[in-house]
Amino acid sequence: MKFNLENVATPWLSSYSGVPAHLDYSEKSLYWTVKETAENDPTFPALEFMGRSISFSKLIEMADIAAKGFYELGVRPGNRVLVCMPNVPQAIYCMYGLSKIGAVSAMVHPLSAVGELVFYINEAQCDVAITLDQFYGKFLEVRRQHPIRKLIIARVSDELSFPLNLGQKLLTERKFPKVRKGDDTLLWKDLLALGRNSTAKVDYDKDPLKEAVVLFSGGTTGTTKGIMLSDLNFNALARQTEAMAHERVRRAKMLAAMPIFHGFGLGVCIHTMMVCGGTSILVPRFNVKSYSALIKKHRPSFIAGVPTLYEAITRTDYLDGVDLSCLRGVFSGGDSLTIELKKKFDKFLSEHNASVRIREGYGTTECVTACCLTPYDKEKEGSIGIPYPDTYFKICTPGTCEEVPYGEEGEICLTGPSMMIGYINHEQENAQTLRVHPDGHTWLHTGDLGFMDEEGFIFFRQRIKRMIITSGYNVYPSQVENILEGHPAVQRSCVIGVADPLKMQRVKAFVVLTKGYEDTPEVRESIMDHCRAHIAKYALPYEIVVRDSLPTTLVGKVAYTKLEEEEAQKKVEGTQS
Repeated sequence: MKFNLENVATPWLSSYSGVPAHLDYSEKSLYWTVKETAENDPTFPALEFMGRSISFSKLIEMADIAAKGFYELGVRPGNRVLVCMPNVPQAIYCMYGLSKIGAVSAMVHPLSAVGELVFYINEAQCDVAITLDQFYGKFLEVRRQHPIRKLIIARVSDELSFPLNLGQKLLTERKFPKVRKGDDTLLWKDLLALGRNSTAKVDYDKDPLKEAVVLFSGGTTGTTKGIMLSDLNFNALARQTEAMAHERVRRAKMLAAMPIFHGFGLGVCIHTMMVCGGTSILVPRFNVKSYSALIKKHRPSFIAGVPTLYEAITRTDYLDGVDLSCLRGVFSGGDSLTIELKKKFDKFLSEHNASVRIREGYGTTECVTACCLTPYDKEKEGSIGIPYPDTYFKICTPGTCEEVPYGEEGEICLTGPSMMIGYINHEQENAQTLRVHPDGHTWLHTGDLGFMDEEGFIFFRQRIKRMIITSGYNVYPSQVENILEGHPAVQRSCVIGVADPLKMQRVKAFVVLTKGYEDTPEVRESIMDHCRAHIAKYALPYEIVVRDSLPTTLVGKVAYTKLEEEEAQKKVEGTQS
C-alpha cells in the first residue's frame, strides 16, 4: 500500500540519514504480515521469555491454535476481546490469533482497579476476557458488576520450561485463588484444546483499514478513551520504525520492557520486531535489577523506554563495568526527556563503551506511538526530531486549522498512515481531534504545543491543557522542570499550577532529591537560587516541596494530575476549616 498525500509538502526525512520519504506498507492483517516473516525465517527466535526461546514458526502455530479456540468460543470478526496481561507469550499469541479471526484485541493494564476494568469492558463492549491467574480474584469482583460471557485464565508456568515451570507453580501460583472452571470460565490449556480439536476454517484478511487493536489513553488529560487502531496503523509503524532505526532490525534483539497495553510496547517492542524478523525479549515485570541482568545476559541490539527507566539505570550500580557496545539503538518516548537527563544518559552510554546516544521520539496513542524521532546523525537540543516517513507535521494556531510560520508556537497537528480510526463512542471528541483541513486531508490535532524550525525539526513544549497561565504569562511546566533537574540535588521534578485569586495560577514545584542530599533549608535555598538564575520572575515556583517520590501513571509518566488533585483537596479542606 502506498501512502503519499497530494497538496502536502514532502517530508524532510530524505535530507537526513538516507531515510526514504515514502515506503510501501503491508495490506495484510497483523497476523498475515507476521506470518510472512515466519515463512522466511521459521526457526529464528521471535520471543525470549524467562529462559525459553520461541521460534517464529512456534509463534504462528500458537496463534493459529488460539484463533480457532477463540472462534469456538463464539468470537467473530469485529468482536473485541479484553486482553488483560503483562508481557507474556500468551498475550502475543492472543493478539495475532484474534487478528487471524478478524477480531480485535482490547489491551489493558493487568494492575487496573476493578472499577477501571469494568469501564474498559463497557467502553469496548467485550464479553470475552483473558488474564493471568494472579488477577483471577479481581475478575470475580468485576463479574459481580458486569457480566463476562467467557473468562480465560492463563498461568506464567504454561510458558516456562522445566524446572522453572515447577518452581513457578510451587512457589508462586499456589498462592493464587483456585480457578473455578465452568461453562463461563476456562484455563488457557482448555482454550488450546478447543483450538486443536476445531475443524473451523479461520482466515480473515479483507481490509487493512479495519479496527485491529484498541488501546486506552492514559487519562492524564481527561476522560480515558478507547482508541481504535487498524492493521495499517501497526504495519506502517513497523516499517517506519525500521527505516528510522538506521541499523538492521532483522535478527536483532530488543528488550521489550515497555508494557504491551501501551502503544510503545506493543507497536515498537513487539509488532515492529515481529514484522522485521527480530527477537523481542519479554519483560513481564520491570525492576532495575532484573532489567540490568537481562541486558548482561542477552546483550540486546535495541532498548526502548520512558525517561523514568533511564533515570533509574543511571542511579543503579547493577551495570557498573558492563560493556554496552552491543547497543545499536536507544530510544526514549512516552514522556518528555529533559535536557539534563539526556546529557546524563549519553554520558552513561559513553562510559559503558556504547557507540550510540539516546534518541528521543514523540508520539501519541492516537497514532499508535512514535511518529517523530531524532535522526541518528543529527540532533538539536530540546528537539524531539523529525517526522517518520509518510508522516506530515504542521503547527497550527490552537483551536484552528491555520498553520503558523516556522519558529512560532502552536498546536502540533499530524497526518499519516498510523493515524487512528477514532475514539470508541466519542463522536464529539473525534470531530475535535480529527479535522479536515483546507488541503482536503484529515489531520490529528494532538493537543500538544510545539514549533517547527526551518529544517523540519519538531520541538515539543507541553500539553495545551497543562500550560500554566500566571498574571497573563504562559508558563510551560516542562521548561521549569528542565531547569530544576539541572541542579545536582534534584533527581526528578514536577511543576503544577495552583489556583490563585490574583494571578489566576501560581507555579508550585515538587522534587525528589538525588541520593546523598538531605532536605535542609540550605539545599532548598540553593535550588531556589538556581531557579532565580535561570527562570523569569513570573515563572518562578513560589514553593518547592521535597517528596520521597512522585506519583506516576500506569505507564511510568509523572502523574501531575494527582498532585493537582492533592492541592485542590487541600484548598477545600482549608476553606471548610
